[in-house]
Amino acid sequence: MSELEQPDAVAEEPTSQTAPGEPLTTGAARRIRDFVDRIANSSPARLAVIVFVIVDLGFALLLWLPVSAQHGQVTHFVDAVFTATSAVTVTGLTTVSTAAQWSLFGQVVILVAIQVGGLGTLTLTSILALAIGRKLGLKSKLITQEALNIGRLGEVGSLLQIIVITSISIEAALAVVLSVGFLAEGEPLGTALWHGVFYAISSFNNAGFTPHSDGLVPYDHAGATAWLILLPVCIGVILGSLGFPVVLVLRQVGFHFNRWNLNAKLTVVTTGILLLLAWILFLAVEWGNPQTLGTKSVPERIFQGFFASVMMRSGGFNLVDMPDTSQVTLLLTDAMMFAGGGSASTAGGIKVTTLAVVFLAILAEARGDQSVIAFFRTIPDSVLRIAISVIMMGASMVLVGSAVMVAVTHLPLDHVLFEVISAYATCGLSTGVSAASPDAGKYALSLIMLVGRIGTNTVATALALRSRRRLYSYPEERPIIG
Repeated sequence: MSELEQPDAVAEEPTSQTAPGEPLTTGAARRIRDFVDRIANSSPARLAVIVFVIVDLGFALLLWLPVSAQHGQVTHFVDAVFTATSAVTVTGLTTVSTAAQWSLFGQVVILVAIQVGGLGTLTLTSILALAIGRKLGLKSKLITQEALNIGRLGEVGSLLQIIVITSISIEAALAVVLSVGFLAEGEPLGTALWHGVFYAISSFNNAGFTPHSDGLVPYDHAGATAWLILLPVCIGVILGSLGFPVVLVLRQVGFHFNRWNLNAKLTVVTTGILLLLAWILFLAVEWGNPQTLGTKSVPERIFQGFFASVMMRSGGFNLVDMPDTSQVTLLLTDAMMFAGGGSASTAGGIKVTTLAVVFLAILAEARGDQSVIAFFRTIPDSVLRIAISVIMMGASMVLVGSAVMVAVTHLPLDHVLFEVISAYATCGLSTGVSAASPDAGKYALSLIMLVGRIGTNTVATALALRSRRRLYSYPEERPIIG
């Protein structure tokens, strides 16, 4: 055993013995802590899943309480579970109207669930992402323990503090601007403040929940006040979808592109390309559609195209009903939702860096290059393997989920596929399948949302942490491809 492994082995030894005279509650707490230690050291991914499920069920029980519903309303348990899962996974799909079904207490529970789900996942995945692509030694295990907040390493590290402070600062700034916008729209002060806070948290966490029965549609007009509502929501979604590693780089070096690391460059460039591509294609397809953009003025069409391009990857807010869009737009949105946002972000999907790495690999193969290169940096083959694995597992989950939902709901495949991708990519755009599904379909979509939220990061991290070095190699042989 190496010297590096010895302290780690000692640190993982259980110390659950209760000292003489020690209160039973203290001994029980220590045993629970040691149990969590063992799970975290053996499988941090498993601990992440357990924590998410426990938090999800906790919020579901809170929403099931009569106090969470509007007076006279009855909340079915499946709707409470679905809404809690959608909030904790920051998806935004709903089976009941947020404004009509939930009381102020219920909406506060949803908002807290969004914040816990978004910030918790942001914290977890930001630091777990550090381990991707290299072995998990003693230092990486300590970082992972700190990210999981299991208590063995004392106080929370500076990185976690920066994440929390930055997230709350962005949300506070958005809330101020949004509150002014709602005040300008004629809402009372208290209502405007509540809506400003709600949309700030919902947009930055890419959740897509709205406290209005009609969402943001009433603010779709040419007035100047609409810009104080719709534009900050777009900014919040974009910042949240970039991921904290990118936001941290922007804080440290500003907009000096040459000083960014490779992850930040790939994330921002790929996000910009997808944003522009979706904007152009949405306008081209929906420009003359009288049910969406056809009756709008030219400036309104252009802005709505931008709004849709921002939201279709993870935001979940909408100004037009998705069933009214063309089949081409639904297919375009499917692709954008599946791509998602940045790694270690509040967005879902397979992540834009995954897409960028695979595209660069295809480009390198077409050029005959021996290595995958981006911005004068060579991308390791291990990263490419992880990217391919994430895409294949995501596609498999969508395929299986769509088959199950079609069998359960008997609804059209195009709408079911859209809903399943939206659930897996935690986007929140809907064709109405969620609300129309029977209980079995709602539970299935809840499971898909959970897998989509924690699956990609967990699987990628698990694959990276299980890497090992072989002391031997087999002879090479090339199969026929294509």
